[in-house]
Amino acid sequence: MAAYVLRRLLLVIPTLLAIITLNFFIVQATPGGPVDQAVAKMLGMGDSSIQRVTGSSSDQPDSGLSAAGESPESRGARGLDPEVIAEIEKQFGFDKPMYERYFTMLWDYVRFDFGDSLFKASSVTELIIDRLPVSVSLGLWSTLIIYLVSIPLGIRKAIKHHSSFDVWSSWIIVIGNAVPGFLFAILLIIVFAGGSYFDWFPLRGLVSDNFDSLRWYEKIADYFWHLTLPIIAMVIGGFATLTMLTKNSFLDEINKQYVITARAKGAMESRVLYKHVFRNAMLIIIAGFPATFISMFFTGSLLIEVIFSLEGLGLLGFEATLQRDYPVMFGTLYMFGLLGLLIGIVSDLAYTWVDPRIDFEGR
Repeated sequence: MAAYVLRRLLLVIPTLLAIITLNFFIVQATPGGPVDQAVAKMLGMGDSSIQRVTGSSSDQPDSGLSAAGESPESRGARGLDPEVIAEIEKQFGFDKPMYERYFTMLWDYVRFDFGDSLFKASSVTELIIDRLPVSVSLGLWSTLIIYLVSIPLGIRKAIKHHSSFDVWSSWIIVIGNAVPGFLFAILLIIVFAGGSYFDWFPLRGLVSDNFDSLRWYEKIADYFWHLTLPIIAMVIGGFATLTMLTKNSFLDEINKQYVITARAKGAMESRVLYKHVFRNAMLIIIAGFPATFISMFFTGSLLIEVIFSLEGLGLLGFEATLQRDYPVMFGTLYMFGLLGLLIGIVSDLAYTWVDPRIDFEGR
């Protein structure tokens, strides 16, 4: 197993390289880069006017130049001195050829040096560290609660298939799956966060302003007090799929011949269910853990972060994409890619824990 883990860790390097390379050249070819963002602000335009600055609107012919490749003279004709444009390009590093910027970025990322944000007065590493507690809190607790609720509920539904419990719990799951998480979050705010009814929970932030002056147990209570509504909103949208996946996986295993044989030999139902069925049925559940965690960590928490005014990595990456803040974009992409690949390795190790017959090293 040690050799297998080592091979997987070595495969992380070319996989990350492919992710960064592909996204680098796609982003570089996209109009409205950071230089044009700065030019638009200097001309007093909003983000919606970037197309007019880059000359990429639908009523103008395509010049074949990207935002990063437009000449200083072309931008100068739009109202700024070419020397000012050249200074902005030098400030953002666009005075260098694309291939040079690419290899410089790779060398920096090998040393985990993500550079400085183009539009925020901070380094990318500091921004990630500042936003990390919010994303980790939302992703970790939401995923943990979803698995703790969905797996036992799915097993119970499989055992009580077609019973009244299965029917009414299915209705709850359907409703939970039909209501988007962000819409349920708004409902929670209206009801419990001082909207129209109760004012039981805070509306913004991960902790209170007086957090540092609280006792240790008060800090824990304050932390979970702020997280209650965001986590409930994320769990509601995430537990339905995993519950039905668990149920269907167990139903499929329960109807197989080896289960029928074990029951015919007089094995106890609990032993058949948790000794034989559980380990086979859980393989597909474990396989989906990396995708579930990453989606909760990033895409699933984006709207929740916006609604509850929580500054996490999802919101940071979204803002960086709108602003074309390349160092922040690629820094967060690098961290999410690395995290996803490492969690995939942990998921494979969990396979062998659930079912020792699986031998990745033998393959």
